[in-house]
Amino acid sequence: MTIMAPQREPEQCMAVYPAAQFRVVNGANLGDAVSDADELILGDSYMLVPTAEKADLRVTPAASGEGMAVARGSQCGRAGAALCLDACATLMSPAGRTAEALIFVELSDDAHICQVWLFPLAELAAKTPYALVAIDRQTARRRFAESACVSFTAGTRITLADGRQWPVERLAAGDRVLTRDNGVQNLRWIGQQTVRAVGEFAPVRIAAGALNNSGDLVVSPNHRLFVYQRDDRFHAGQAEVWVRADNLVNADTVTRTDGGFVDYYQLLFDHHEIIYAEGIAAESMIVDVRTRPALPGALRQRDGGTQRQVLPERGLAVELSAPAAEGNVPADLLRRASAG
Repeated sequence: MTIMAPQREPEQCMAVYPAAQFRVVNGANLGDAVSDADELILGDSYMLVPTAEKADLRVTPAASGEGMAVARGSQCGRAGAALCLDACATLMSPAGRTAEALIFVELSDDAHICQVWLFPLAELAAKTPYALVAIDRQTARRRFAESACVSFTAGTRITLADGRQWPVERLAAGDRVLTRDNGVQNLRWIGQQTVRAVGEFAPVRIAAGALNNSGDLVVSPNHRLFVYQRDDRFHAGQAEVWVRADNLVNADTVTRTDGGFVDYYQLLFDHHEIIYAEGIAAESMIVDVRTRPALPGALRQRDGGTQRQVLPERGLAVELSAPAAEGNVPADLLRRASAG
């Protein structure tokens, strides 16, 4: 188990392939690794090398507030290095199935490309050639924003100011919602998107009772839940912890739902809030350099479109993470810790 230091901006963990692990097997760039968009040629076919293995690339908004950087504790990349989203590549398998992958470039201190990372939005099969059919720099930021936004699925019940639990799809801007730290707050905006439930968009289902939740809670994989430990069973050194839904997956009470389509909803307030979904604490959408492109134009412009993390006066909650080698965060232990 890894306990991450408190962060003023939430990090995003992406399962990426180093460029050298995805190479051209047929086409003009035969033998070359995937690269930035300027070097790519439509029609080339790529395949994962036999030893291909994903690594966790943690990204965070850069200290300047503009752009992204490799976060401390990232499994790959150089901590603090500038990271640029270069393009969205559309790949097609021999069976005609398409998959999108985002291409990130890591920059050296003198602003030269020193590493390229491939972030597939859907799983890429081994021993399968993928033809490069489209390269799009215009939509890349929005696709990344969609994967970065924390989202609830249709049917999730949100606690209102009067205590009622209301389905998220029936909420509207201006509705009064109960928050953990700032009382009743007006909902500023609600976003909605329907996406294929695959890869980075496959939701996580937390069965009723797994975290003392009243009903099944189904959220996007990177959605963070807030837990107050009455008993510090994780030795975090403080009571308040965050845990991402995908770090709870255990093939029993917390599972991934892969396949079909899913309706995702994003809830935005004037500040990043902790609200109640199916009776347990979960974060609202936070606006930063990663998620800003998902907002309507007027909201993107307001106050620079950036929010700050909650809980500044009490100290920030730490985040529990679980590298694959160590297994996931045990949901039953979290449940017992929060119940005392």
